[in-house]
Amino acid sequence: MSLPLLSLFLAAFALGTAEFVIAGVLPDVALGLGISIPTAGMLVTGYAIGIAAGGPLLALATKSMSRKTLIVSLCAIFTVGQALCAIAPNFELLMVARVIVAVVHGTYFGIAAIVAVNLAPPQQRGFAVALLLAGLTVSNILGVPGGTAIGNALGWRATFWAVGALGLLATIGMMVFLPAHAGRGMGQGSLASEFRALARQQVALSLLIAVLVMVGQYCLFTYIAPLLLQVTGLARGFVPWVLLLFGVGATIGVLIGGRLADWRLLPSLITILSLQALMYVAIYLASPNAVALSVVVLAWGGASFAFGSPLQSRILEWAGDAPNVASTLIPTAFNIGIAIGAALGGGLIKAGFGYRNLAWVGFVCLLLAAAVAITSAFWEKRARQVPPTLAEPAPAAD
Repeated sequence: MSLPLLSLFLAAFALGTAEFVIAGVLPDVALGLGISIPTAGMLVTGYAIGIAAGGPLLALATKSMSRKTLIVSLCAIFTVGQALCAIAPNFELLMVARVIVAVVHGTYFGIAAIVAVNLAPPQQRGFAVALLLAGLTVSNILGVPGGTAIGNALGWRATFWAVGALGLLATIGMMVFLPAHAGRGMGQGSLASEFRALARQQVALSLLIAVLVMVGQYCLFTYIAPLLLQVTGLARGFVPWVLLLFGVGATIGVLIGGRLADWRLLPSLITILSLQALMYVAIYLASPNAVALSVVVLAWGGASFAFGSPLQSRILEWAGDAPNVASTLIPTAFNIGIAIGAALGGGLIKAGFGYRNLAWVGFVCLLLAAAVAITSAFWEKRARQVPPTLAEPAPAAD
């Protein structure tokens, strides 16, 4: 693993921890600020909105900046944002700080994906994207439990200080190890060319696939704890271990997905989406049995995150001449799907659909996603469409 890619990974790990660790300290935040837990939960919603809306806008506003300067600046703002979270005296200021961090988050993952692809040789670009995504999955395995433990021992503000320290390390790593030429030429396209890239069916349909996959995943995953407690009959103490299995599977899946993207990108994407659809059938069948479901959850985590590298690689391949808006719309699409999926699952539960039956929503969504991918492949082949050439990394200055 090269040091520049390791620095990108570390920043992704810090950002992923910042997004997800709030769930582990939410009751303490509510108590500390004198607000209800549902009100504190709006910090999660605000973060998602910040990613979805703010990320693309900031990417447009900074498209003329050097990619290294932009990434270092984003990491520095993230670090300051975590410090603001740690000292926020009330809910309103904490929300503002969280939204600032979220906007940085949305911009970072789009721009960092471009830089990672630009740094890697053509035959390893899928793996470079996978390494970036692995920062998110590893944050669920190490960052979130670690941040929660720090909060339990030292108070919730200490959690934000710890994540801020990660951001500071990432900022220093970017300054020292990221080459000045990283991503050179990738931010110079016109605004019109950025939006023309979005109109390519490969880009637009890939973003639709991202939404569909996340709707299916989070319709069920949002309510995985009550499913484990009420359907599987697990004791509450075993729930974190099952979620850990999902995180381990996700990390393995991300890395496998990256290798598959470098091998056969589109066939791999279609195969992974089809496998994901089957995972939801397996979840429905295995739900009453704790051992069987644990095995399936491990595989589900792998399949759920394996699709990310081929999907993002496809978007960057087909928006290679104007990647800034397209790349930052990837986390936007993910978060739109997450929001829809969580709301849809909640509505179905209220309607008496049952936790176990949420798996069928995932099955239908993934079948649709696979159908969209197949349609895109057929359309591309029939029209004999050729992707724009990705800019090769510029030679390093002497």
